[in-house]
Amino acid sequence: MNILVIGNESSLGECKTKFGSAHSYQVANGHQVAEKFFGSSDVIFDFIIDRHPEQMEVYRDHPKVIAFLNTPKTSLLKLVADFPGQISCTLFGFNGLPTFLNREIVEATVWRDQDKEKLQTICRQLQTKYLVVDDRVGMVTPRVIFMIINEAYYTFHEGTASREDIDLGMKLGTNYPFGPFEWSEKVGLNHVYELLSAVYEDTKDERYKICPLLKKEYFASKVTPPSQT
Repeated sequence: MNILVIGNESSLGECKTKFGSAHSYQVANGHQVAEKFFGSSDVIFDFIIDRHPEQMEVYRDHPKVIAFLNTPKTSLLKLVADFPGQISCTLFGFNGLPTFLNREIVEATVWRDQDKEKLQTICRQLQTKYLVVDDRVGMVTPRVIFMIINEAYYTFHEGTASREDIDLGMKLGTNYPFGPFEWSEKVGLNHVYELLSAVYEDTKDERYKICPLLKKEYFASKVTPPSQT
């Protein structure tokens, strides 16, 4: 298959690791550049549409396009509904957060029920298992893991245990591949904070209320320190 990746080299690397060398790949760092390759692409993995929802317009005039949109921080339906034009191509949501694509099962959502058969066909061609989940903010895996990361921040903030001990305890006790703080570093604290904020706004569930320490570290990471002269 000809796979078009809209994102950066890291996104391309995740696709290559997940789907293997049997396919050909093209990467574009923006939607306007990517649109030139739509006609020659069998499937598109758009990792950056959640940051640029206004770029949904590139999908308007390409009814034959099949695209997976990175939607854990929003929802596929919201992206489509917020776009003022009409979209007739085939769109799926997927969990494209860093480190989450290269897993045994692709977590996906569908916009229209009639597209489920097409999803099955595409995933068979990509030689990957998949799971259709509800089209909600946070999907499934990010909700669970990021909630655990948030609870780990509360535990550390309260002085119950060190970050290292929490990571070790989670790996030994649950057989997770990473501890919550390790996972946060691999995914990126910005993604953890932004997804938890979106889920809390969507559900108003106190389980997703962000720990003050996590919030503080997120905002600190966005501040550029003054240069020393």
